[in-house]
Amino acid sequence: MPSCCASALRPTAARRPVPDVANIYQVAELARVSVATVSRIINNSAKVTEKTRQRVVAAMAELEFRPNSIAQALATNRTNCVGVLVSELYGPFFGTMLSALEQELRAAGKFVIVTAGHSDAAREKIGIQFLAGRNCDALIVHVEALPDQYLIDHDRNPAPLVIMNRVVPALADRCLSLDNRQGGYLATRLLIEKGHRNIAYVSGPLGWLDAGQRLAGHKRALAEAGIKFVEQLMVEGDYHDTGGAMALTQLLDAGLPFTGVVCANDEMAAGALAVARERGIAVPADLSIVGFDNSPLSRHVFPKLATVDYPIGNMGRMAARWVLRNVYGDETISVQQTFEPDLLERESVSAPGNPSPRATTRARVQRKSPRRSESRRRP
Repeated sequence: MPSCCASALRPTAARRPVPDVANIYQVAELARVSVATVSRIINNSAKVTEKTRQRVVAAMAELEFRPNSIAQALATNRTNCVGVLVSELYGPFFGTMLSALEQELRAAGKFVIVTAGHSDAAREKIGIQFLAGRNCDALIVHVEALPDQYLIDHDRNPAPLVIMNRVVPALADRCLSLDNRQGGYLATRLLIEKGHRNIAYVSGPLGWLDAGQRLAGHKRALAEAGIKFVEQLMVEGDYHDTGGAMALTQLLDAGLPFTGVVCANDEMAAGALAVARERGIAVPADLSIVGFDNSPLSRHVFPKLATVDYPIGNMGRMAARWVLRNVYGDETISVQQTFEPDLLERESVSAPGNPSPRATTRARVQRKSPRRSESRRRP
């Protein structure tokens, strides 16, 4: 008999047949425990010995058993899903937040459902209703337009809210916030300490809470230095790079002198940088620019952008931890709810008329090679 045929007929070790769809009764039989014990282990609803747990887990793996999520939800009154409402699904700010909180929840066996409110009260309300209708165990929301009272009223629903970048006094125990006033103050004070007196400001949408707070910090820094706030040197932006570009264009066309500009986020600052480059304005030799957020963009534009660090990734993680502790009962987890901004001084700022060496080198290259400079117009 050929060797290949002999090997095919050679007896092999017996292997337990795996059913097409394993059920909890088969897991209990293989693990030699009761169905109730298997259920408790699946739902983490009671303590069992580690030896028993390992035996049940091994049986589930051998049978390729997958718990029925609907049955689990009925048994535990939990769906293991957390709803997340953000203002936009675009850009590095919310991307960083979503990535951090999703990783934290996924590591604990939880999943996220995400929707956007676009900073519009009606859309934010629909978003919260949508997530609540999916029986999420909790909602993490970054909302700009909804009034405090709506959020307070929602708290009567089964799914608790975790509120990002905002403090609702009646729900203070579930709010995670940054001191935006201090952040705006630090950004403007940096320019003042470098010797700037004529400082322009590009705000976020003034109907948004954080935009108003950052503007208030800017005004405080000016007042402390004895510098008058000039309305004509302030333009309302939209937190997008196009808004920053339009704002700096408007400021330059107005004809009022200024040597520094503070932008309420990094995207608008990047747009301002692009306009400065297009108009032949050297940064920081002719104009210093400061952003806000410390987004990845701030480290990759030229020159690198001085900015205020907004620890949105860490805040996203803490929002997830709040849910794990207060909704799912993991009391071993610690949660930080208030955050302080840090100033990051980089190459986009110098004293008026005192550019950094790198900026001087860049200006020389622009004078010698205008075509090459034009090809690198956009950061």
